[in-house]
Amino acid sequence: MSAVPKLFSAELEGIDAELIEVEADLNVGLHSFNIVGLADKAVSEAKERVSSALKNSGIKPPTQENRKITVNLAPADTKKAGSRFDLPIAIAYLLASNQLKPFPVHDKLFIGELSLDGSLRSVNGVLNIAMLAKKKGIRTLFVPSANAPEAAVVRDVEVIPVTSILHVIRHLEGIALIPPQPHTRIIPSFAPSRVSMSEIRGQAAAKRALVIAAAGGHNILMSGPPGTGKTMLAEAIPSILPLPSVEESIELTRIYSAAGMMGGSAFMEWRPFRTPHHSASLASILGGGQNPKPGEISLAHRGVLFLDELPEFHRDILEGLRQPLESGSVHVARAKRSLSFPARFMLAAAMNPCPCGYYGSADKECTCSAHEIFRYQRKLSGPLLDRFDIQIEVRKIPIEDLRGTRAPENDEEFRAAVRAARDRQEHRFRSLSPRIHANAEMTSKDVEQFACLGPDAEPFLKQILEKQFLSTRGYYRTLKVARTVADIEGSEEIRKDHIAEAFQYRLRA
Repeated sequence: MSAVPKLFSAELEGIDAELIEVEADLNVGLHSFNIVGLADKAVSEAKERVSSALKNSGIKPPTQENRKITVNLAPADTKKAGSRFDLPIAIAYLLASNQLKPFPVHDKLFIGELSLDGSLRSVNGVLNIAMLAKKKGIRTLFVPSANAPEAAVVRDVEVIPVTSILHVIRHLEGIALIPPQPHTRIIPSFAPSRVSMSEIRGQAAAKRALVIAAAGGHNILMSGPPGTGKTMLAEAIPSILPLPSVEESIELTRIYSAAGMMGGSAFMEWRPFRTPHHSASLASILGGGQNPKPGEISLAHRGVLFLDELPEFHRDILEGLRQPLESGSVHVARAKRSLSFPARFMLAAAMNPCPCGYYGSADKECTCSAHEIFRYQRKLSGPLLDRFDIQIEVRKIPIEDLRGTRAPENDEEFRAAVRAARDRQEHRFRSLSPRIHANAEMTSKDVEQFACLGPDAEPFLKQILEKQFLSTRGYYRTLKVARTVADIEGSEEIRKDHIAEAFQYRLRA
């Protein structure tokens, strides 16, 4: 019995990679080229790309074999999608047809899409596949040269950057060895921002709320008439967010690489800021689809998801946000499999108080009926509103603030306050498992442990609870915000004024 060559490749399941065996067999019979193993259309079309790539590289292609060629992708019950199997299919065929000298295959993994001229195109999810290779003890990873810097983020895996099928063959036969890709060093940077906090005139109270939200990772809801700067304030959040850690950059890169949204970069170097339109579908926001991919809430992981005109979003989308906001992940269940995507994001939202936007405004009379106002505000359920730690009203900026001179503001001052507060939180939570990074991620147990109340804070908090209705969730979220306010001011104890400021953000004007 002749041995059937088996190579390793990988498939993406959400953002996780799964090892796939690629094996090829040639049998006597009329010419045919079949790919089996639950392959989708893109994988099945690999036989055309492989044949043309080999022919145009001066190698005998499968189309000139008067034999039955079968390529199996195992395990057979795992769906295979995309074009990353082109390279391993071509190598497996060359081994089966004795056009390539046998080589040790147990410690090598191949991925890449072939062009018709034999060159290699980049594919998605390379970092995820490199992490799988390290986990499985596979030492060498062959990837398209465009993907090599991304794969080289992972240590202890030798990444071979390949430009063509001939390039791979010469390397495997020892004719022209390809030097491995140097390790890619992750250097986080600040997110590019259209608006900086220092550019916004007036709105001192709103800026203060944004600094607190950024410092603790708290969800924030801004309500107010049209044109008061709600969107501009939200767009300024990236200008004050702290740098992501190396661990967070790797988390982000895994998500964006699986989604095919790396944009030519080797890694995600800044915190994301996502702004989906209110007409977006449920799958595009939460994730999923026929071949499940990360949605906007996962693309906003460790960053900001901004929903403008919040009541205009479909109700099923808004209610679908509730579970990810609590757990920091979203579970996509399908008939044959269930996937989990990370979704630890800061939710920033803006809305008008009524359809015309001027309910409660002193500058312009509202033209909406009581029923229209009720129906508009009813689009946001109580449980969803309860998940916003900070709720503020953004008022019209006085003309004096717009036209008059003002004291200069520096983004670095806002950023320094946020960074100092985050550093205190990182130090405080360093011993927790699982690890958390910000006050907003604390569980009720963590709040009891880390929300150290001062002597004047305990009776004040009790007085608030006796006179105002707060849900259990609202109580803990108030303490989380108070903990962040104390961190900004460099206080280990939560004082009365910290709780007062946190509590006022729970009351929408």
